[in-house]
Amino acid sequence: MTAEIISTGAFVPEKTVTNDDLSGIMDTNDEWIRTRTGIGERHIADEEFPNDEKAFVLALKACERALNNASEKAKTEKTASFKDRSDIDMIIVGTSTPDFSFPATACRLQEALGIENAAAFDISLACTGFIAALSTADAYIRAGVYKNILVVGVDVLSRLIDWSDRGTAVLFGDGAGAAVVSASDSESGVIKTVLHSAGSGAKALYSKSMYFNEDEKAGMSMDGKKVYDFAVRKTPEVIREAVESINCDDVKYYVLHQANIRIIEAVSKRLKEPMEKFPHNIGRYGNTSAASIPIMLDELEREGRLKKGDLICLAGFGAGLAYGAVLLKF
Repeated sequence: MTAEIISTGAFVPEKTVTNDDLSGIMDTNDEWIRTRTGIGERHIADEEFPNDEKAFVLALKACERALNNASEKAKTEKTASFKDRSDIDMIIVGTSTPDFSFPATACRLQEALGIENAAAFDISLACTGFIAALSTADAYIRAGVYKNILVVGVDVLSRLIDWSDRGTAVLFGDGAGAAVVSASDSESGVIKTVLHSAGSGAKALYSKSMYFNEDEKAGMSMDGKKVYDFAVRKTPEVIREAVESINCDDVKYYVLHQANIRIIEAVSKRLKEPMEKFPHNIGRYGNTSAASIPIMLDELEREGRLKKGDLICLAGFGAGLAYGAVLLKF
């Protein structure tokens, strides 16, 4: 029995903040940002979203799209054990910027989606959140405990941004992505998951709690060089660990966390794989943390760039310093 991704969905806020917009409020410009990060704009959840609804609404819209896509697919194909949303028996949300410290965003989604009698919980692992959530779903399905799991990555990093700090403010955006993962006896599904953490570097990227003092902005602290060095060293390592049993030439895409185009290029070089195998949309969305991998995955699916049987490797890295990879057959 394998855990098969049978559908995806994604959502980002309508409001965009371009590099030129940022140049009006801080000492930066479009060329400076693009050459260092590859980012041209990012989507921000502004006043259109009530503060206690931002992560929830973004995640809900992504989930609705993923569930609707799964239901449509079930009408024409034999899609594992999923027929409609009533079959969902677990919801896992990867997020480090929820609307509340509790209840879990997953529990709020459960109510809004009308999914009864399901387990629901959040995982806080920042940019590696979706990888951790998908790995957890895979374990539950392989163990035969659950059959249909809704896996979500959502973050509203604009909550933490100090717009006067160009070292971090230019990097991040808001968004959500989701996937319906089902038990399957087909050849498709997750082949291997790998998760690690280098806790000694945990303080290289951190934010104080958003909830202890509403008058004090949580903010974000990042040692950019340390995070970059960690990402370009550990991401190729964890990818090799995930794909060690197969020929790398057979991997169609490496879907990396969209943190910085330079990191993606460095990983490509270290793996000696062409950039064509590393799809990226960071130019339009920036770093959306736990949402970046499912947003990229959904884009590949919608554009018809993923075919049945394609081997893909997902890899995330970020605060913790956590990193992981998932090898799967689509």
